[in-house]
Amino acid sequence: MAVALTSPVTGGAQTGFTSPTYTHVSDIALDTNGKQYAVTALGGTQAGVRVHSTSDPFTFLYVRPKTYKSLGTVHPVTGRLQSVPKNTHLIKIAKGAIPLAGQPSSVMTVRCMLEIPAGSDTADPANLRAAISLLVGALNQLSAGLGDTLVTGVA
Repeated sequence: MAVALTSPVTGGAQTGFTSPTYTHVSDIALDTNGKQYAVTALGGTQAGVRVHSTSDPFTFLYVRPKTYKSLGTVHPVTGRLQSVPKNTHLIKIAKGAIPLAGQPSSVMTVRCMLEIPAGSDTADPANLRAAISLLVGALNQLSAGLGDTLVTGVA
């Protein structure tokens, strides 16, 4: 699988963090088509951040489709596809977060789902790559602001 994290991962900018990095190890994904990594060490300045444990997870999961869907036939009269199935990829971060001081952590989940039209991988790969490029670039650019919004509620 081409999706493979190298360790450490350099984190995006966040208010209060200086040069965050995340050292990880391979973990067992619950999905047979998945790859999972658990964060075992932190780098840079990230006061209060906890690494992975059983009751306080910090994981990255990628799952590809179990079977890739392909295009059906075109309508004999109109010449148009009758339906376009999607191949769904999932990226999921699980991170424990304490809801109230003195309480155990509760798991928050961050999901990114990519629903790719069947056939576009061969008919239009440049635009698939462009969408991912924009996604990663936008998340890098918005990292600190998104973190601030999650903390303050101000967009």
